Amino acid sequence: MSHPSLALDASLWDEPITGIALYTRQLHRALTVRGLTVERWGARKSGEQPRGRWSRTTWTLGALPGLLSSRRPALYHAAANFNLPLQRTPGVPLVLTFHDAVPLLLPETVSRAFRWQFQLWLSRAVRVAERIICVSEFARQSLRAVVEVDDSKLHVVHHGVDHVATVKPPDATTLAWLDALGLSSPFVLYAGALDARKNVELVLAAMERLHTQGRRVTLVLAGQRWFGSGRIEREVLRLKELGVDVRPLGYLEDPVFYALMQRAGVFVFPSRSEGFGLPPLEAMRLGVPTIVSDAGSLPEVVGEGAWTVGVDDVAGLADKLDRLLGDDAQRRALGEAGRRRAAAFTWARCALETVNVYALTGAVPSGAGVDPSPRR
Repeated sequence: MSHPSLALDASLWDEPITGIALYTRQLHRALTVRGLTVERWGARKSGEQPRGRWSRTTWTLGALPGLLSSRRPALYHAAANFNLPLQRTPGVPLVLTFHDAVPLLLPETVSRAFRWQFQLWLSRAVRVAERIICVSEFARQSLRAVVEVDDSKLHVVHHGVDHVATVKPPDATTLAWLDALGLSSPFVLYAGALDARKNVELVLAAMERLHTQGRRVTLVLAGQRWFGSGRIEREVLRLKELGVDVRPLGYLEDPVFYALMQRAGVFVFPSRSEGFGLPPLEAMRLGVPTIVSDAGSLPEVVGEGAWTVGVDDVAGLADKLDRLLGDDAQRRALGEAGRRRAAAFTWARCALETVNVYALTGAVPSGAGVDPSPRR
């Protein structure tokens, strides 16, 4: 059975891959696997309605309303927190995915200009959206805390993580490069932007503590520079001068990144606030023992599949790292617990639950398309 075309906000499609960009790509793929026709709107050059030289903000506020009126998709789904037009287009339901309220919950971690834009646009977006997908229960509660919103609009739909199984295997050159790094085994990995809110300082402090106790461990940092990264980079240099083996590798393409992640002895992600938190779930899917903070959505997402630590607990993180790094059996047990937990998070399930939110607007029937997930 065919269904009318849907339009998905693809404004981050051609940009450096972030969590929201990955969500957009994987959701689009999973919806099309279900047999739905989903056009990509607003990418720089990709998709059916590229924005060209327009900025994302200018395109959303200036060009998108006209496209909605002229093209009249069955539904428009904005994928990035607040990027909806300021007014509704009659007959075109608007759906919004809300990821996190970090700019308002941790205002020191973003610029003042972005915080101002976030607050104003989000307040308007939740009014014009007919339905709002929150990527976790924590995200739902955060949204309710920062803006006035009709609670009946809100629906929790978790991400998938099975995309890690589809990444192209590393080639011989990549494997040779990873070997040439000479990483100690087992090593500690942090992956994510060097972002002020990610709390990378806790990992660095724990590594310094282990170093002073005589434990020689390599820490690898994989991720791009971001707001507040200067302070983290200065701390890395200080630790290097003390003899701590810290390897900042910057942004890595997927085949390289996941090959590196699979080699890690422990994955650490002590963020102060996450709306979902994909990196630890990716590590868990690959069977890498994982430690996260007890903040934000992370306990909700990892369940019993990872260890948790307080966001300021340097001694606690150092102790947990020491225990895992020194016990192969415990690392294997935690890795298997993480793998079991992560198996429940699939993009097919995310797509089905998203379609059921769409159905509440009348744009498609409930369960539209063909469910590709295996029957149990």
